[in-house]
This record gives sequence, C-alpha cells and structure tokens, in this order.
Amino acid sequence: MQLKHLIVFALISMVLLIGFNIVNSSRHEQNRALIANGSLIVETPLDAEANKASSADASSQSLGEQPKAIIDEATIQVNQVQQAESQRLEQIKNDQ
Repeated sequence: MQLKHLIVFALISMVLLIGFNIVNSSRHEQNRALIANGSLIVETPLDAEANKASSADASSQSLGEQPKAIIDEATIQVNQVQQAESQRLEQIKNDQ
C-alpha cells in the first residue's frame, strides 16, 4: 500500500470516529436530560401511607421483628425505584 493511500485511509477513519463521537455524545446528553427531568418519583397516597406505616412499625416493634420491617420497607423503596425506572425507559423509547 502506498503512503498516499495510507494517509487517506487514516484521515477518513479519523473523520468517521469524530462523527461517531459527536452522535454518541449528543444521544448521551439527551438521555441525561430526560433522566434529569423525569427523576422525580411520584408517590401515590397508598405508597406514602405504606412508607409511613412501615417506618412506624420498624421502630415500634420488638428487636426480633425489626429486621422483617426493615426488609419490607427496603422492598417498597426498591419497587418504587424500579417503577420509576421503567417509566423513564418507556419515555425514552417513545421519544426515539
């Protein structure tokens, strides 16, 4: 391969990589903006009531019952986060 061809190939490769990086960073910024805008977790009255009840239960129960109450509270929080994440993913899919 001649040196001229090698230089042309290198320049074309660099332009393609730069274009890929621009497109990729633009998409990444859009996703970050969607996540930042949709990061608020909407808590329904039932969820708020369950959180208050589980917090009160954890502190008022005997030491043997507290670990279960703590696990129940953590499970509720994990479910809320998963629900919010699935809503964000649906919003991102709809925007594309």
